[in-house]
Amino acid sequence: MSWELASILFIYGLVVGSFLNVCIYRLPREKSIVRPGSGCPGCGYRLAWYDNIPLLSWVWLRGRCRRCQQAIGWVYPLVELTTALLALQVGYQFGLTWSSLLIALLGCAFLVLMMIDFYHYILPDIITLPGIVLGLLVAALPISEPPLATLEAALWGAGLGGGGLWLFAYLFEKITGKVGMGMGDIKLLAMIGAWLGWQSLPLTLFLAGLLGSVVGIIWMVVAHRDRSQQIPFGPYLVLGAWVHLCCGPEIYRWYFS
Repeated sequence: MSWELASILFIYGLVVGSFLNVCIYRLPREKSIVRPGSGCPGCGYRLAWYDNIPLLSWVWLRGRCRRCQQAIGWVYPLVELTTALLALQVGYQFGLTWSSLLIALLGCAFLVLMMIDFYHYILPDIITLPGIVLGLLVAALPISEPPLATLEAALWGAGLGGGGLWLFAYLFEKITGKVGMGMGDIKLLAMIGAWLGWQSLPLTLFLAGLLGSVVGIIWMVVAHRDRSQQIPFGPYLVLGAWVHLCCGPEIYRWYFS
């Protein structure tokens, strides 16, 4: 990939990341992601265009609102930078195809869901439910290529992902009397199955469980959290699914060899 093309992808990623920040902030609060324009979370100051340049404006203003000087969290530039790197990764690994554009779209949805679940412990239906339908529609398109699923694998993936996790959560609650899995996680796994097929589910669940356990233990030790406190599972499902998307077949071949 030439540096000119990489620069274009990086800039487009920053711009998309700025919009994802709007979604991450407003969707849990049930606000429109279209109007009003971007503003300071503290004083409500409507940002001028030169205060809303992805990444650069945050650095120039040293992470503070121009008017009230309230600190603007590091999460905003982090999301923009992550989206730009995601665009570079997809372009480098999968090329510039329609299928790559769909993979980038899925990656953006994953990033929004991961951040919202991490901060608010919810996975909005406005993303997961249309995401399931869109994944099945994409699988039926002739432009869809691996690692995206075929239509048959997508149907099985959505059914096994959602239905299997729902059955596990139901039995867990009946046996222990505790809620072990939210409906948002179930819908997210159905969405993952619809996009990546049933083949993605074993590795996604294994990595999600492994990462969730390790981070949960560290969290309890470092932050002195009680083990009864809720830990969001969505971010780990997203990370597991993205690892499968990027190198799932290689991991399976290594494991079975």
